[in-house]
Order: sequence, then structure tokens, then C-alpha cells
Amino acid sequence: MRISVSSDMDEPVARSLVAELRERGHEVVAHGALRTGEDPQWAVCSEVAAREVAEGTSEQAVVCCWTGTGASIAANKVPGVRAALCTDAYTADGARRWNDANVLALSLRLTSEPLLKEILDAWFAAAASEDAEDRGNVARIGHLDLNRASS
Repeated sequence: MRISVSSDMDEPVARSLVAELRERGHEVVAHGALRTGEDPQWAVCSEVAAREVAEGTSEQAVVCCWTGTGASIAANKVPGVRAALCTDAYTADGARRWNDANVLALSLRLTSEPLLKEILDAWFAAAASEDAEDRGNVARIGHLDLNRASS
């Protein structure tokens, strides 16, 4: 799977994230502070990674900043993106399962290397729910994207 990864800081957990994704067999496209010459501002690099998901050049993305909040906000402004800030494996599982999240947002401050692996395990093990209520909620989010684009 091709995964875009952005971080506003070149922190050890961001480097571990890239290495872990590659170790799991994913193609990683790095952005922000993880790529020489790119703008590392969280709003900029998170948008770049999220746009790659929305445009279909990457299947998923992981966006990082100190708290994860700014990265998730920026990513969620891109129509078609459903970014989830996950601080534990249970939240990552639920984000994929119930919300069909396609962008994982992580806190550089809170995410240890063991926790990172647990979150990634849960993220990649979960599949989007086929439950009608869950699909209806995800469809509603898609309609919100369309309404925003036409306003």
C-alpha cells in the first residue's frame, strides 16, 4: 500500500513511523520535516499528505504534529478525507471500523514506539464496517464534503 506520511518535526517517533511502515511492506511518501526542501508547517504538510489520499495517489496517510490536533484539523479540511486522531489502539480500530478513516493522525508528544506499533496493528487489522448505520454516517460525511465544495 502507498502511504503518505507527514510530520512538522523530524522527531524520533516520526522516523520510527516511516521505518515501521516500510518494514510492514508499505511504500512511504514522506512530507514536511521528513523530506528535505519541503515546508514543514503542520498545516502545509498535513494538507499535502491528505490531498494525495483524496486524489488517489496514496491509499492512506499518517499525519503528525506535536499534539496531532493541528495535523488532523488540516487533513480533515481536504474533501474526501476522514482523518482520526488516535492515541491508542482501540481508537485506531474504531476509526477504521466505524468511521472508515483513511488518514491516521498521531501526536509526536504522546506516541511512544511500542504504542505506535499497537496503533498501527489495530489500524491495519480493522476493516470498514458494512453495517447500514455506519455506512450511512460515512455517506453523510461525504455529503458534507460536497456541500462545502459547492458553497
